[in-house]
Amino acid sequence: MRKTRLAVALVAMGLCAAVLGCNQSITPIKTLLDDPSRFDHKTVAIVGNVKESAGILGYGGYRVDDGTGVIAVVTSSGGAPRTGAKVGVEGEFRSAYTIGSESGVVLLESKRFTP
Repeated sequence: MRKTRLAVALVAMGLCAAVLGCNQSITPIKTLLDDPSRFDHKTVAIVGNVKESAGILGYGGYRVDDGTGVIAVVTSSGGAPRTGAKVGVEGEFRSAYTIGSESGVVLLESKRFTP
């Protein structure tokens, strides 16, 4: 089951890059979480399903799960997508801390696209 999810996620990422012409290659969330300092303050793109979301007056926050991990996304325009939506997000990756196997990270959304 897990391999099937990963395969579907990889196919979706490939289609996004090939068909939609994304400027940014898609990075698996696991890769970001495994070595957060490598990506700190760099622009990355992810694709996944919205697990939780909240928004008000154009600002929002939501969590994206791509099957390899979950990351929080913060947006200052356009609000948050609904829970369950499939989204692609490009933005600046920020790493706040790493303690043992836990990392505090967030993606500051600059662009959202439909995968």
